Amino acid sequence: MSQTTTTASAPARAEWTGQFGFIISAIGSAVGLGNIWRFPGVAYENGGGAFLIPYIVALLTAGIPILFLDYAIGHRFRGSAPLALRRVAGKLGEGIGWFQVMICVFIAIYYTAVLAWASSYFVFSFNLSWGEDAAGYFTGEYLKLADQPFTLDFVPAVLIPLILMWGVALVVLGAGVVKGVQRLNMVAIPLLVVGFVILVVRALFLPGATEGLNALFTPDFAALADPSVWVAAYSQIFFSLSVAFGIMMTYSSYRKRRSNMTSPGLVVAFGNSSFEILAGIGVFATLGFFAHQQGVGVGELEGLKGVGLAFMTFPAIATQMPGGEIFGALFFGALTLAGLTSMISIMEVILAGVMDKFGLTRKRAVYGIGGVLAVISVVLFGTTSGLTALDTIDNWANNIGIVASAVVMTITVLWIRRAGTELSGHLSALSTFKVGRVWLVCVSVLGPVVLGYMLVATIVDLLATPFSGYDTGYLAIVGWGSIAVMIICSILLTMSPWRYNPDRFTPWPPVGAAAAKETAR
Repeated sequence: MSQTTTTASAPARAEWTGQFGFIISAIGSAVGLGNIWRFPGVAYENGGGAFLIPYIVALLTAGIPILFLDYAIGHRFRGSAPLALRRVAGKLGEGIGWFQVMICVFIAIYYTAVLAWASSYFVFSFNLSWGEDAAGYFTGEYLKLADQPFTLDFVPAVLIPLILMWGVALVVLGAGVVKGVQRLNMVAIPLLVVGFVILVVRALFLPGATEGLNALFTPDFAALADPSVWVAAYSQIFFSLSVAFGIMMTYSSYRKRRSNMTSPGLVVAFGNSSFEILAGIGVFATLGFFAHQQGVGVGELEGLKGVGLAFMTFPAIATQMPGGEIFGALFFGALTLAGLTSMISIMEVILAGVMDKFGLTRKRAVYGIGGVLAVISVVLFGTTSGLTALDTIDNWANNIGIVASAVVMTITVLWIRRAGTELSGHLSALSTFKVGRVWLVCVSVLGPVVLGYMLVATIVDLLATPFSGYDTGYLAIVGWGSIAVMIICSILLTMSPWRYNPDRFTPWPPVGAAAAKETAR
């Protein structure tokens, strides 16, 4: 089958208005639900204050290097994940790019459901609708969680905000990279930071807040001898930075020709980690208050991360504290904003890939592809079995899909294609912070080894123990089946013809002596 239907080059790409627009949009992608509800619990379970040591090591040796790799590929080869990776590594690279797009497809259809829950709870906060039994309200009255793993019994309380959240996302995406995506982040990120700082300051003055912070930051240095603690640190950094599944590659492809790549990357990486630590302080100060109210230790509380923390523990805390309505509104407002900016970036990966391959206009891609995904999302997650499906798909997409994508991408680009020197030269050509051999070692050796170990360990664990105690048949269909669908669709999309000639382009800027000349010009 011919891979191209025309020799024409792809149309010009959209561009951010400048460096600040890119930075704040990249931060909007990186700062998401996991920063607020995952990091505090992971840190607490893996050595408390001592966890910051492997966390920083993971940030410097894997998070930032792979973030730079995404930036280099996206900017130098000027395309979405499938297009940019095809230009660097041929059809194999394109297939990896489509696998990253498919990861985003699966994440998008459930991520919007969490947005719907958060926006609902933002409204519920003003009169503390969940009452005295927050956990029972969430699974019972709100989600109406069924015992069956799959139903088509729709829940209006979930369905309506789910449709609204998809509507908001598609309108923003339809407005374009600058007028939609960048403008949303310009408004949402400052609001998120201000709102969350207010929440943290309030939490620090609650009775018992000190005990909560002590529980989080008291170091257990013995934990550093446990390999699982280091794996947890690499895992947290890897997922929170939005690397290796197309987002940062796509966003960097919208940068202008003369763009400083590495310094903004450092701002994004450290800004993301700073927000995670801020979230840890706010969450555990609040948990300290909750433990104080119940007369127990923080370690005796349940639901210290994930859905349980956000929609069961925090509502219960808001019920018991003075001004709980405002506190709840700030928390769920922050959760909604963080989730929305991340959701937009996830969808942008999908849309950019489709527009590049098939020559669709943005409007047709947004409302065509986005509309189909919205329908699938509503059918799967607007029902009484939505939480079960979300829990399963989230685990396989993140812990198998993204990690596998990172391992295969780094091996293909840096070992098979041997593009490390070219990409290193690209990053350094116009950037104030230069990269060299240390970066190459981190991204081509340390990254694949650590992530490969994580991937194998996760697969062995999932095969040995049914995830969350779910039925093995259900896990085979929904969990492993999701990965199978990603792979099959990636192959089919790679085989389909291009609307434009994907290989007709000039990389920018040049490297080596030509780069020096370009810089001096």
